[in-house]
Formats: sequence, C-alpha cells, structure tokens
Amino acid sequence: MTEYFKSSDLDKFNEGKLGDLDKENWDNFLNYYANIMGEGKLAVRTKALIALSVAHAEKCPYCIDAYTTKCLDLGISKEEMMEAVHVASAMQAGITLATSVQMKNIIDEMEF
Repeated sequence: MTEYFKSSDLDKFNEGKLGDLDKENWDNFLNYYANIMGEGKLAVRTKALIALSVAHAEKCPYCIDAYTTKCLDLGISKEEMMEAVHVASAMQAGITLATSVQMKNIIDEMEF
C-alpha cells in the first residue's frame, strides 16, 4: 500500500460496504446519521459547515473530501468553508491553552 488515504475508498463507505461486516449496526448508524444530518432545528447548510470543521479538527481525509463536496453542492462559498475551518482551528488552539491550566496547577503545587 503506497498511501493510506485513497479518495476512491470513500465509495466503499458510501456504497455501504462496511455493512458487510455488521449489517444491523451499519443500518442503525445510517438511520441515525440520516436523521441527524437532515433538516432540523439547524439547517442542512449549517450542519455541513459544522461537519466540515469537525472533519478538519479530527483530521479525517474522507470526511474532508465528503463535506467539501457537500458544501460546494449546497452553494457554500470557499470563503465560508475556510472561515469554518478557522473556527475549528481557533477552538483547538483555545482548548490546548485552556487545558494547560492542569500543567500550571502542578507547577504551582511543586514550586517552593
């Protein structure tokens, strides 16, 4: 295997090939996913931008591929998509800094 991520592998997910391994749970997941990602209190457009930013934060190339395409299909601009990615980036930076409070607490306890 020369590369870990192959865009064509996303088709295996979309075609339900993972369901071959555990059909009942796969079908349950697809039902849940369809319900959550459909129109609700949040618009599908908003959910697609959230999904795109989470895909980047979690570093999932398959999800980045899928949700970049979904956003474009929904007419979301490249500027809006990039802003969503920046929101995810800012959150990750903030989370990293906020959790440094634990480090600071230990330093404070150990300093004389």
